[in-house]
Amino acid sequence: MKSQLSSSDDDEVDAYPSSPLVTSCWWRSAAKFEECARLKHGFPNISSLTPRLRLFRELERLALIAHEGLNELRYKLQIYRSGDYWVPTGGLKKEEMDIPPIVTILLVGFSSSGKSSLVNLMYSVLGRTGLVLFAQTKSGSGKKNYTTMFMEEHNVLRSIKSGFCVYDSRGFNYDKVGEALEELSSWMSDGVHHNQLCLRSGDHNVLLKDIDAEQLSSRNSSKFIQRRVNCAMVVVNVAEVYKALKAGDSKPLEATKELFCSSALRNCNENPILILTHGDLLTSEERIEGRLKICESLGISETNGIYDVVCLTEYGFLAEESDPVSAYNVAEAVYRALLISDREHLPKKTLQDWTLFILSWLMSLMAIFFAFLAQICSALGHSNKLKR
Repeated sequence: MKSQLSSSDDDEVDAYPSSPLVTSCWWRSAAKFEECARLKHGFPNISSLTPRLRLFRELERLALIAHEGLNELRYKLQIYRSGDYWVPTGGLKKEEMDIPPIVTILLVGFSSSGKSSLVNLMYSVLGRTGLVLFAQTKSGSGKKNYTTMFMEEHNVLRSIKSGFCVYDSRGFNYDKVGEALEELSSWMSDGVHHNQLCLRSGDHNVLLKDIDAEQLSSRNSSKFIQRRVNCAMVVVNVAEVYKALKAGDSKPLEATKELFCSSALRNCNENPILILTHGDLLTSEERIEGRLKICESLGISETNGIYDVVCLTEYGFLAEESDPVSAYNVAEAVYRALLISDREHLPKKTLQDWTLFILSWLMSLMAIFFAFLAQICSALGHSNKLKR
């Protein structure tokens, strides 16, 4: 998808720093940016650039197309319907594919990674109806130290015709990665639904009075649709990971790697989307260094499928006015998620498929039954032999 969205004039790289369209480009104060600004379109060998310079070029690409590209992507998302980006393969028709009515994007990450803030930003960027401009998640409703205890389904477009929804999940614990992977696996295999309660070991201290009674009574209600997860976004707090590394603690980075490379996410889509959230806690150089270290640890490219987002809308600011690059990153990340989802749909099960499935189960049951009989007969024969 990058190739579709990056038909920008690279020969204007040297003009980026003076561009009047961009109001927030935090990376331009980082070291070696001047070296990137001097690169021309005809650079002899782009592959010879260092990871840092390649990252600068990618960030500058986003800055160049942030304003015009945002309007284009927002329009594509507003008219999107599930299956629009499906590509015919293997001679199958679209009618033969098992395409859900709503594509489900799941946000996962560790506690305080910025998932709820990211949802707030999506509301601001994508749901510009002029009615509600501020935070939409419970974490942005004025509650201090709020922890997402339930799955929350969000229609970030605020449209009844929306072709996708976004799920905010409860954050995982760095000290309980195994438990996190097990819970993630159940979400990816069994699906999720709105107000689904996410209880963990050690939650016995949570007082039920602190949990919304209506949500608690309806967590298993049939009025909420169980949705299959089509694509997952891994949200990582760069400041938290970077500061831990500086202090000699590699646990957050290792836990992030286990989550990002987990089989549950890989089975859904080969390369999950990575969202790096940060605020003003790090300098530009530290943000760049944190992103490069995370990419190196995960074994992925520092410029493909990764988006830096400064989540500001929980304070009421409109993203495209305060940070157009973050606004564009959010829209492009959602667009990429929809592309991935529509190209991962499976064919519908035909009558022949169901017949083979039932026959295989019957054969398995028969095999188990005869194995059990053989075990009993063997035991009886051995007993009779001993008597003789």
